[in-house]
Amino acid sequence: MIVVANSSVLIALCRIGMLNLLHQKFPERIFIPEAVWHEVVKNGRGQPGSEEVSSSSWIKVKKVKDEKLVSLLRTELDQEEAEAILLASEQKADLVLLDEKTARRVAKRLGLPVLGTIGILIWAKRVGLIDSLKEQLDALQKEGNFRIAPDVYNKALRAVSED
Repeated sequence: MIVVANSSVLIALCRIGMLNLLHQKFPERIFIPEAVWHEVVKNGRGQPGSEEVSSSSWIKVKKVKDEKLVSLLRTELDQEEAEAILLASEQKADLVLLDEKTARRVAKRLGLPVLGTIGILIWAKRVGLIDSLKEQLDALQKEGNFRIAPDVYNKALRAVSED
């Protein structure tokens, strides 16, 4: 399975100590574009995710080929999102990990399947890797400064019968 991740999913899961969920769900590897590596590891040195991502052998950096298309996507997205979506398209990825609404919409328009941080946590609850989705969502909001719309929060809890 080919999976490409944007920085938001990596950082959010690191902030709550759950990056290992990605490795459990996608044990082979996850690709990240260079812009995501720079944001999380280089520019984010000392911040949540930097050390975890740089030391994870299953996270592989891959260069985007079509820089012109990245520039085009930059009209709607930031550099990291644009590169993640384009890398997913170039690699014919089975999944792209994105949280931001506009990035998810662009990826879907390009025919890419999308999963976000909350989707990873729902999966983890369903397979018994976490005890409480509510606790993890609350931690995301408090410790991760992760914004979750009330309807998304409630829908997630209903998906795992925690409502």
